[in-house]
Amino acid sequence: MKRYLEDLVIGERWTSPPVTVTAEDIIDFGRKFDPQPFHIDADKARSSPFGGLIASGWHLASLTMKLSVQARLFGEIPVIGIGVDELRWFAPVRPGDVLTAERELVEILLIPDKPKRGTVKARLELKNQHGELIMRMFGLSSVPKRPLNPLNP
Repeated sequence: MKRYLEDLVIGERWTSPPVTVTAEDIIDFGRKFDPQPFHIDADKARSSPFGGLIASGWHLASLTMKLSVQARLFGEIPVIGIGVDELRWFAPVRPGDVLTAERELVEILLIPDKPKRGTVKARLELKNQHGELIMRMFGLSSVPKRPLNPLNP
């Protein structure tokens, strides 16, 4: 399946399968990329402002990206990420939380100086098992237009 810019519709939605975040996931990511005590040490995390171990916000953004890529929402089409707007974290994620990513296309832009591609803006939200909003960001992607001559793109 190939989904080009012309195949996309504003308002189109997708929801990921649920993913459980473990203490091991949190600590492993924290040690590699965000080694703050409340991400890597359960004992020290208890005396932090969070009162326990929590996932790094960068872990959550990366997890959302992974779920989106695995979904292959554009099929075989090579999509290029070009940025993220308004990345916000609203609530901590603790070991055992079950997260779901939701994506909605909110804007499709034609770029005059790029006749073979357009830009897609999607709202990406991460929610926990209680339906609470954990994270929101707007991802920007460069998506190819359908080739005029499919034999010679």
